Amino acid sequence: MASHRYRPYQDRVNVPSQERSWPAARIERAPLWVPVDLRDGNQALAEPMDPERKRRFFDLLVSMGFKEIEVGYPSASRADFDFVRDLAALSARGGIPDDVSIVVFTPAKPELIDRTFASIEGLPRAVVHLYIATSPVWRDVVLGRSRAQVYDIAAEAAAHMARLADARPGADIRFQFSPETFNLTEPDYVLELCDGISELWDASPDRPVTHNLPATVEIATPNVYADQIEYLHRNLARRDSVILSVHPHNDRGTGVACAELAVLAGAQRIEGCLFGNGERTGNVDLVTLALNLHAQGVDPMVDFSDIDAVREVVEHCNRLPVHPRHPYVGDLVHTAFSGTHQDAISKGFAHHARRAAELGVPESEAPWEVPYLPIDPADIGRTYEAVIRVNSQSGKGGMAYLLKTRHGLDLPQRMRPDFSRVVQDATDDSGREATAKELYELFETAYLAPGRDGDVRLDAWTTDRAPDGAHRFICTLQVGDRAGDFEGAGNGPLAAFVEALAAAGITVDILDYSEHAVEADAGVTSGEAVAYAECRVGGVTCWGAGLDTSVLTASVQAVLSAVNRAGAAG
Repeated sequence: MASHRYRPYQDRVNVPSQERSWPAARIERAPLWVPVDLRDGNQALAEPMDPERKRRFFDLLVSMGFKEIEVGYPSASRADFDFVRDLAALSARGGIPDDVSIVVFTPAKPELIDRTFASIEGLPRAVVHLYIATSPVWRDVVLGRSRAQVYDIAAEAAAHMARLADARPGADIRFQFSPETFNLTEPDYVLELCDGISELWDASPDRPVTHNLPATVEIATPNVYADQIEYLHRNLARRDSVILSVHPHNDRGTGVACAELAVLAGAQRIEGCLFGNGERTGNVDLVTLALNLHAQGVDPMVDFSDIDAVREVVEHCNRLPVHPRHPYVGDLVHTAFSGTHQDAISKGFAHHARRAAELGVPESEAPWEVPYLPIDPADIGRTYEAVIRVNSQSGKGGMAYLLKTRHGLDLPQRMRPDFSRVVQDATDDSGREATAKELYELFETAYLAPGRDGDVRLDAWTTDRAPDGAHRFICTLQVGDRAGDFEGAGNGPLAAFVEALAAAGITVDILDYSEHAVEADAGVTSGEAVAYAECRVGGVTCWGAGLDTSVLTASVQAVLSAVNRAGAAG
């Protein structure tokens, strides 16, 4: 590869050295989020959104709580112009909240600025976003203008905007300026441009201007972008009258990191797209940024409580799928297949439930500390059903978790490795994931069925108490093709059953036994009980299980299941 053809960032832009403060800063509140899906994101679609999809996307953004929404490039297309006009009509009907501002985008050309202002006629609140490319390569290759000439173009455009806004005294029209390709532009030149435009627009604390600093094409590690932002943050004139904004792209895959470090360096506003749609590798992902804050205990000030509904709208409007490994939102990001991960998560859930009970608060309010899950999936409307999923890489903890949460079966610890082998044999053969339903079917086939129908079968049985108080178990046993009546006595019904089996020539030692009621909502009949028995049968040790509305019947089935499984194993 001809790597020598490319220059490192330090040969392309000189970032003044300074004492950095951003490495020690913390993000303690959310910046102003500005989604640009309807403009920048829409321009990056192979099939741009039609009016119906644009309106659906806009309604989603409003419902989520965004306060500034960039909706289009009115001078670029009739579709964008008409959409802004539709929003003006909607606003006149009271269809846009009073605290939501529409943002429109325009290049620094008087006739296009005129067209842009025509589109917002009637809107009570709007932000007009002026941009011009400023870096040397764009000045030389694209614009064919010097630094002074680009400055003059930007200043004339800004003055023209101010005159048009002054002609509408009843409207709240604010201004935004973007030196496009900021991250490749000389910092002193950006400062000169922004300060000059702040003066032209008479920026003040009660009517601030927004200076938006795009990483139009990423060129360096995120710390370099942070240095550039901090330089502007420290040196801008009228700093208390400026909203410092950033617009990171993702060409190096570090858009999220650039945005976060930029906020540490003084940025107050971030432009991006939900799920990161945008030209090339995309704009910065606002969902990831906001939920990163949520995971740090900072309110993102945007509603992601039903993330699947948000994703459904965005996928429909963009006609692009969200990747299954997308942070927080993908189908698989809250899912563990690995056995060690599953075991840690299962234990984490149990610990979380105990801690909530000790604190006397609902689990949804208790502090969250569950391994491998940085946030509670329920916070964003996800259920726990997909958190643990089973394939050939999974362990006993994950399988046991699914049986317990989905089917109410709490397998004894000593039984779990045995069931794990059953599942792994099945998944190794199939090469695919086993669903919770399939896990129960495997459990049914391996443990429950042998207790009801096997080589050794109970055709009839009853229990009573002998005059000396001992329990008696009287039964008709079918052993292979032989049938007979047998009786046993013991200090309990299960011990008596073991003696009856001994009378039939089957030696059984019960090594471990447990039972529990099955929760009514776990997919089984209300009032059922499950029993588990580990038995040594003629030198072979096996687990069995039984399920019935009678605890005694379930326990008898469990022992009989172990007997038949041992016979099959022998």
